[in-house]
Amino acid sequence: MAKLIYFTPTSLDGYIADEAGNFDWSAPDEEVFAFINDLERPIGMYLYGRRMYETMAIWETRDVIPGLTPAMLDFARIWQAAEKIVFSKSLETVSTPKTRLYREFDPQAVRDLKAQLPDDVSVGGPTLAAHAIRAGLVDEYHLLIVPILLGGGRRVLPGNVCVKLDLLDERRFSNGMVYLRYHTQA
Repeated sequence: MAKLIYFTPTSLDGYIADEAGNFDWSAPDEEVFAFINDLERPIGMYLYGRRMYETMAIWETRDVIPGLTPAMLDFARIWQAAEKIVFSKSLETVSTPKTRLYREFDPQAVRDLKAQLPDDVSVGGPTLAAHAIRAGLVDEYHLLIVPILLGGGRRVLPGNVCVKLDLLDERRFSNGMVYLRYHTQA
């Protein structure tokens, strides 16, 4: 059975973007990018909301990204190889191969995907992740803590939920970022 993984960068105080929607502060360096690639390589499918999909779709046309490093090129290949499902009521069409558009988030459909797929599934974006978290679908949380305090903005995790977690792994990077991997307790 595939696991549903929520992997996201976060400020130390729990934000994915500042109050202006900026997330440039979370850009990984080459060491962290290579680590992310090793974690993302086994992912067979990405689940996105509209905003996260529109942000990630640039990886389909990597030639328009200035200053690509070897780790970034590797990530583009990993991203392109995976299937994607975008959940959006407002998006008219998707612009990338291997991508399907669903109008509604259906927890049972995600349960069925987890039961059928041989590879793990990643949920991206705090809004879609909140739906999956509230439905009890997220098996693991992979948090990349960035050493910055934002004081406000878009939250990484939803409010009014209680999920008990077990720490499975941790790693500290030379740039001050810290990776934490948690499993949801049954």
